Amino acid sequence: MLPYASIDRPSVFSSATAASLPVWAVLPADIENGNLDDAGLAWAKAAGFQAAAGAVLLVPGQDGKLAGALFGLGEEGQCHPFIAGKLAQALPRGDWHIETSPFPGATMALAFGMGAYRFESYRKSAPEGPRLAIPQDTDAAAIQRMVAAVWLARDLVNTPANDMGPDALEAAFRGLAGHYKAKVRVVAGDDLISKGFPMIHAVGRAADQPPRLLEMRWGQAGAPKLTLVGKGVCFDTGGLDIKPPSSMLNMKKDMGGAANVMALAMMIMDAGLPVDLRVLVPAVENSISASAFRPGDVLQSRKGLTVQIDNTDAEGRLVLADALTYACEEQPDLLIDMATLTGAARVALGPDLPPFYTDDETLASALAMASADVVDPLWRMPLYKPYEADVKAKIADLTNAPAGGFAGSITAALFLKRFVAPDTSWAHFDIFAWSPKDKPHAPSGGEAQGIRALFEVISTQHPA
Repeated sequence: MLPYASIDRPSVFSSATAASLPVWAVLPADIENGNLDDAGLAWAKAAGFQAAAGAVLLVPGQDGKLAGALFGLGEEGQCHPFIAGKLAQALPRGDWHIETSPFPGATMALAFGMGAYRFESYRKSAPEGPRLAIPQDTDAAAIQRMVAAVWLARDLVNTPANDMGPDALEAAFRGLAGHYKAKVRVVAGDDLISKGFPMIHAVGRAADQPPRLLEMRWGQAGAPKLTLVGKGVCFDTGGLDIKPPSSMLNMKKDMGGAANVMALAMMIMDAGLPVDLRVLVPAVENSISASAFRPGDVLQSRKGLTVQIDNTDAEGRLVLADALTYACEEQPDLLIDMATLTGAARVALGPDLPPFYTDDETLASALAMASADVVDPLWRMPLYKPYEADVKAKIADLTNAPAGGFAGSITAALFLKRFVAPDTSWAHFDIFAWSPKDKPHAPSGGEAQGIRALFEVISTQHPA
């Protein structure tokens, strides 16, 4: 089973036609103040419609047929910016368009597209849902591109590990590359040792499917170099420091960093941005067998630094370290890594607000602005230098699991920083890649985080 690897699939969007039905998005004040036509107002009052957030009231015509729908936004200033995702779940099948709304048409369409997502690969598909017309004064391709990317990331994360191991992740990676005519190179198995990726090999060598480094190249030679690195731990048992069952339950999502950089790469390639794009994904399973790496081992890294293993469940930073070292060998103009790296990030900021780390003040400012502009939450955290002492080990250059448990997300970022070349414009995103509860624009499950904000920054700096 291969998840979506292109934007060519049945669309939740339609072309605006005279046959499409109108949706009137309204606030409670619109009903209280009579800001509707007489028929619509009378029907809303007769039905007791209060325009609560996400509420839908179907409106009949004089002939008894469906004439449209009222959509409640909730109280002004309190409604979710992507509340229109509810429309994809509540409207009956058919073609619709937004007739009135205080939100921009592009926002409504994007929310609808994200809210229409369903992961139904393992059960009978639900009946076809409604379709929404993208307003004619809106960049329809941009909206479809973003929706497709979000769906791709969710599909990859939601697919269970028995169908999304390193082999399947490589197949999805190749499928994405093939669609956009990108080149792929893979270093796998024991070749990782001879080619200089010892920590990727160590983490993944205990699994049935060999570990590997996936590399994709696309774009214009001589253009600004953009490199994306995504953690591709397809399942994480914790290794010999095994996780308890409750912590292992969602570990199919530990390749969420890979899923998100692949989705970001899809947007970049689909938009034809003038960049020299490189995508690196270390794809492994952190499994248990006689060949598993052990607590107390000291691993060599591609960079030459030695790493003392104080917890085999802190494996993501190990595979990223070799990949980041490799990325820096070509001196990228911008280096981004994304990883479901630490539980500490979730303790600090919760599941919906991913932290990012960078010493590049210009990049940090651009990311903060883009995050607010496109409603893709991000929060900058500090690369606090005094904590670098916590990453030191007794018998090696570094430890992969500092003692004490304090500032776990920060010390993980500081560990990664040791493998990034000085003066590189680099940002690390410690994402959750999972929505624990339903939102208007997203069902619970795998989630895209940070990629719309990143695309906004990259496309602004390098417009097509």
